Amino acid sequence: MKTHIVAFALSIIISLSARAELKWEQTSVELHPTPADKQAVGHFKYQNTGKTPVHFKSVHASCGCTTAQTQKDEVPPGDKGEITATFNIGDRTGTQIKTVTVETDEAANQKTVLTLKTVIPQQLEINPTFVFWKQGDKPDAKTITVKVGKEFTVKHIKVTSSSPDFQTKVEEKGNGEFQIDVQPQETKNLIASTLTIQPDDSQKVFYATARITNAPTVQ
Repeated sequence: MKTHIVAFALSIIISLSARAELKWEQTSVELHPTPADKQAVGHFKYQNTGKTPVHFKSVHASCGCTTAQTQKDEVPPGDKGEITATFNIGDRTGTQIKTVTVETDEAANQKTVLTLKTVIPQQLEINPTFVFWKQGDKPDAKTITVKVGKEFTVKHIKVTSSSPDFQTKVEEKGNGEFQIDVQPQETKNLIASTLTIQPDDSQKVFYATARITNAPTVQ
């Protein structure tokens, strides 16, 4: 009986020592693309430090704007490789976080989540993006500040209102900063307008909103 127990224990120890195991250099990558880049590519490198091969079951990205692929379906013991994650930037700006879920046949760790953080330069910083007046307020102008990102050069911006009930005026303040004055013709009616803000020599468009809102009920 003792012999069987010892043999069973040894078989467990041997099987554990012979298990497959992927070691990742890093499971999180931060990228800083230039304004001209259309894609951001992250590389997640690994090595099989176990004694048996590792097989990839699936590699899935968290959204349609990101693709992920592996160099091989099977990783022999001691072999190295990488998962490549490609993020399509498109019109996105600011910090974008996408994930890739990797599933293998490892007994101890079948799923690994890889994180791709992409910090995209923002051409224009608009503050605030929403200005409003209550019904009956004086139709005084309100200001929107536009700052140009340090990676960009913008000499002029064009602002148009979707409604003729709001007038806009652009003033260049210098040092990559503009001031947009927004003024309603009157505040009697509930109206709204989308303000389209476009830098010169650029196809990219930014938006802000102007609105006349309901006045609060007086108790």
